[in-house]
Amino acid sequence: QVQLVESGGGLVQPGGSLSLSCAASGNIFTIKGMGWYRQAPGKEREVVARFTRNGTPFYRDSVKGRFTLSGDSDKKMVFLQMTNLKREDTALYYCNFYDSKDYWGQGTQVTVAF
Repeated sequence: QVQLVESGGGLVQPGGSLSLSCAASGNIFTIKGMGWYRQAPGKEREVVARFTRNGTPFYRDSVKGRFTLSGDSDKKMVFLQMTNLKREDTALYYCNFYDSKDYWGQGTQVTVAF
């Protein structure tokens, strides 16, 4: 059984910073991808940042220059450093690991507001 545990979400003012962490445990063998997605109310889940199979980080355009993805596939951990947060970054953030199928965490809420 595979379990992903996220942490680090919270309430932050616009322009502030947050760091998200995700640790995976269980039978994930050859990690082919890992990263972060988010889902805002009334919207579909979207990719925020993820490592591709060759290890190259991909960022959605709206977070480029503000978010930094890091991780360690051997330790089954992935992180997202978020700076200069904007109201539109408010969402439930999910970490994702992929070997031959997708594994998801339970989500951690990020709220950007005064």
